[in-house]
Amino acid sequence: MAEVLAALADEFWAWRAVTQPDSRDDLPRVDRPPGWTPDWSASAVADRGRTLADLTRRHAALDLSAEPVEHQVDGRLLGSALARVHWELELVRAWQRDPVWYLDQSLGAVYVALLAPPPFGEERAAAVLDRLGAVSDVLAHARENLAATAAEPFARYAVRLLSEVDGCVEEAMAALRPLLPAPYGDRLPGVAEAAARAVDGFRDWLAANLPSWHDAEPIGAAALGHLLHRVALLPHPAGRLREMGRQEWDRAVGAETVLRARHHDATPPALPRDVDDLVARQQACEYGVRGFCVYKSLLSQPDALRHYRFAARPGYLAPLSWLGVCDDLTSPARAGEDATRWVSAPGPDLPYFDAAAALDPRTAIVHEGVHAQQLALGWAHHDPARRRFYDSVPNEGIAFYHEELMLLSGMFDDAPASAVFVANAMRLRALRVEVDIALAVGDLTISQAADRLAETVPVDRQTAWEEAVFFAGNPGQGLSYVTGKLQILDLLATATRVLGDAFDLRGFHDRLWQEGNVPLALQRWELLGLRDQLDEADRLGRR
Repeated sequence: MAEVLAALADEFWAWRAVTQPDSRDDLPRVDRPPGWTPDWSASAVADRGRTLADLTRRHAALDLSAEPVEHQVDGRLLGSALARVHWELELVRAWQRDPVWYLDQSLGAVYVALLAPPPFGEERAAAVLDRLGAVSDVLAHARENLAATAAEPFARYAVRLLSEVDGCVEEAMAALRPLLPAPYGDRLPGVAEAAARAVDGFRDWLAANLPSWHDAEPIGAAALGHLLHRVALLPHPAGRLREMGRQEWDRAVGAETVLRARHHDATPPALPRDVDDLVARQQACEYGVRGFCVYKSLLSQPDALRHYRFAARPGYLAPLSWLGVCDDLTSPARAGEDATRWVSAPGPDLPYFDAAAALDPRTAIVHEGVHAQQLALGWAHHDPARRRFYDSVPNEGIAFYHEELMLLSGMFDDAPASAVFVANAMRLRALRVEVDIALAVGDLTISQAADRLAETVPVDRQTAWEEAVFFAGNPGQGLSYVTGKLQILDLLATATRVLGDAFDLRGFHDRLWQEGNVPLALQRWELLGLRDQLDEADRLGRR
């Protein structure tokens, strides 16, 4: 039966490589087959639904109860992946509601093809032109799919985005052209011009139709429960997660207040001279973080493990960086290559996380750098079922947990501003739990959520509104950081009790990183033999 499961999983992931939506997040990105272009026509969406139903039926027919726990876990992983596709297609339904999502499927697909460092050989150049050439078709299908069902706030956000980045396609492709082989470079301006016209036409169509669309309806408690209990396999109902988020908010505010008092007379650090100085500092810092983890016996750092590097953001990426996280975490096919974060020149106007990373690159290394390490270790897992991204909770939980681990272990004792930032980021992510869930179940409107963010973080009103629209369109992502971290702490505490003297912190972390794609209720079952959280997730998922 395990062989049948493995074959079904291979079939699923081959299908997913063709049909998975592109994302602004870096973790879910996938390798696409040669010649791939996005297709979100009504017929393609219907075909996805039929294939999902067939795969789900075949998965449900598998009886793995007599198999070893590791194979049963693999079966639950495929079930989680199938539940995620159902969530995307039939519950969130971004393809029917969210014009911003179509920017990800059109221009976002081009952006993803540009994120790996040069060179641009023929195969890669062809992929860029193919995806750029598909922008018109994707946005034409978007008009058909959205015409009667788009949500007004999402459409308004898309219009605002496209108005602010007018000309970005032409600017980016003009910078890219000299890097492409001659035949592709010669074709690029015409293809780019057609894509830019399609984007402008989509913006104008959205603006003209705004009065006919209604407010964004919340996905509702039942749909959110599907994500929490059938995808993420969480053992807590949404109400309990909100309580946990509020407790974390209190703890984060307390930690930040104490750190500010402790370091009230500290001198702020100076910005690097330029981007080259920042890149050099980051490289030294990454070696320092690795050495710290080894010295403190917190986490192994194999010599063969790839690195996480800053690099100057090239001219062809800068105009498109609004389309998502500006990094290349590579892929299973490129797992040995260093991961790259494309950075801008240090300055006073950088966004929140970029500003902190410019002052102290370790603030990025202990989170995004952990993603790079965890993915590389996961991709090398002996079990192919453990190599894939299923849900943000374990991955984001590990990175967020690692931030606090480094703070508590003393890494930032020499950098008071960085210590305060880590605590402030804890506060921000705790607030996201409340906003994320309240928007999903309809307890807050987008405007009310924006007010909450503006008054509590605090941030400016426009940024707060954009954050609220993002959370409304991507339910479940905001809660993943705190929820995952608290599950890890629970697993850690339970492991120390169950394993006693056999517990080893570094060994615990090494296993956690390698199994980092696996929902934590499944890790608890496999590591400790405890099914309690998984059984509770199943009970809640049946409600």
